Amino acid sequence: TRTLLQQVALTAGSPNGISLAAGFGSDTPGWEVRGFMLDAGRHWYQPSFLADLCIYASFFKLQTFHLHASDNLWNQNIISGPDWRRLSSAFRFRPSPGSPITELAPLLNETWSKDEFLALQNTCSAHGVTIVPEIDTPGHSLAISKWKPELSIPGSPDHLNLSHPDTLPTIKAIWDEVLPWITANEVSIGADEYDPALADDYISFVNEMASYISSQTNNTKTIRVWGTNEPSTRLSIDTSVTIQHWDFPGDSIPVQLMSKGYRVINSEQGFLYLDGKTSDDGQFPWELVGDLMWSGAPGGGGWAPNVFSRTDGSNNTEPGNPLLRGAIMAIWNDWGNNATTPLEIYYQLARSFAVFAEKTWAGSGIRSTELSRDQFDSVYDILNAAAPGQNLNRAVPTQPNNMVFQYVNVTQPITTSFESVGPPYTLTFTVKPSASPKKSQISVPLFDGSSILAPYDGGVIFAGVDSKLHMTQSQTLAFEDITTHLLYPLPYTFPTDVPTRVEIHATQRYTYALIGGKTYWWTTELDIWGYYMKSANMSFAAPAGVVGGFGFEGELRDVELSVGA
Repeated sequence: TRTLLQQVALTAGSPNGISLAAGFGSDTPGWEVRGFMLDAGRHWYQPSFLADLCIYASFFKLQTFHLHASDNLWNQNIISGPDWRRLSSAFRFRPSPGSPITELAPLLNETWSKDEFLALQNTCSAHGVTIVPEIDTPGHSLAISKWKPELSIPGSPDHLNLSHPDTLPTIKAIWDEVLPWITANEVSIGADEYDPALADDYISFVNEMASYISSQTNNTKTIRVWGTNEPSTRLSIDTSVTIQHWDFPGDSIPVQLMSKGYRVINSEQGFLYLDGKTSDDGQFPWELVGDLMWSGAPGGGGWAPNVFSRTDGSNNTEPGNPLLRGAIMAIWNDWGNNATTPLEIYYQLARSFAVFAEKTWAGSGIRSTELSRDQFDSVYDILNAAAPGQNLNRAVPTQPNNMVFQYVNVTQPITTSFESVGPPYTLTFTVKPSASPKKSQISVPLFDGSSILAPYDGGVIFAGVDSKLHMTQSQTLAFEDITTHLLYPLPYTFPTDVPTRVEIHATQRYTYALIGGKTYWWTTELDIWGYYMKSANMSFAAPAGVVGGFGFEGELRDVELSVGA
């Protein structure tokens, strides 16, 4: 179906209209597993965004959504000290009332209820995508240690002590809560980056969890783990466990794993890792690198799921190896909620999904029907715009000159027919904040028709489903990310009782304002592992649903929103 839809999209704009060649054909994937992983443990995402990602990915024939649902931030200066509880951590499944694991998820507004998660799985499944959830233990487990600090390894609170008698029962209790929610026949227990000196404990844990999850689901579910170097002369992980390789050769060597009978999924970081917004010292790209995907294998060939090494062909398998299940690309959120908006993550994934999907479907140098790089480049923009069932681009119809709307005088809130407009766009307006606001509270209408009272903070002048633009009490413009409710202020203070012309420009990489001939950028500050701070640009969709927002005291006029930066 997807192949047919893509052909329709590619011919829809031709002078003769939609045309399909007569005849017959077949289109089958080269590998079973063709998926993507999203780190939702270190960044909160609404179920609606996750569903849209599923729908978009399905158009390019990806079929697995690996959802990393628990994790924590890491800072070398904090993690081993007395203030380790300050580090952000999360467990995203909302325990049912009265559950023994209720205290594991204190931030209920950043969790998915059982009904929400079931609905999400149903949406993805209806589009041919299976969600494989991951609860990462015994490493990356700060959320559990905050709940039960006695289970952590002293000095390493993000690692659980597997020799503590309550650790394994606690982890099993977590899975007991969540397993009934899960429709997939596999789950991931994470199990990466644990202390190699504790290899026997680690291997025993993985095998015990494989057995437990199988028994608790009437032998209907198996597990995956991340490839992790855990040297042991006594024990080995059961071969029923799929190894998701990510670090060659430091943590696992896939050809050796397959020679021992393990099934392997390729998530090699050298080809397939991204980090939200930026990475430490440029370790990972903003999107999957075209040069690597099209010509990064040994000998200048393209990447495919059987390619693990850029330089050593002996460590790459044959494409048809029956133990090679496929590949999963990954995007991590190492810097937390304030690094990106959800749509910024989509911008990194949009083209990455498409090229990755082509390579996991057709491989490289295997089929005569595989796309060349030039062929891919010639069709991607058309397919991206045509992907049905979602509007992550936040595309809108425009008037002449790419105009979305114009309002000369805004004397009361104006509800438009546009909830949000994606970049590139230009938003211009004249604003005159009042020097003497009279309100201490404002009534803030919600999109469901209700409203709430909130402290007066200067007011909202534009609002949409993805963002709001505030004129704060300190007389600056601040974008709010609706998902995280974080504010990002502009480094400019507006004069009161004086009209100021503002021209906002946005692309998928940045948002800035031109004021008085000078450029001011919306940015965020990222804590890179506690080593250094890094400033990064923010991209916001235009808050186009309501013009003249809520509680703003002053004047707003000459508003124009157009597509194109």
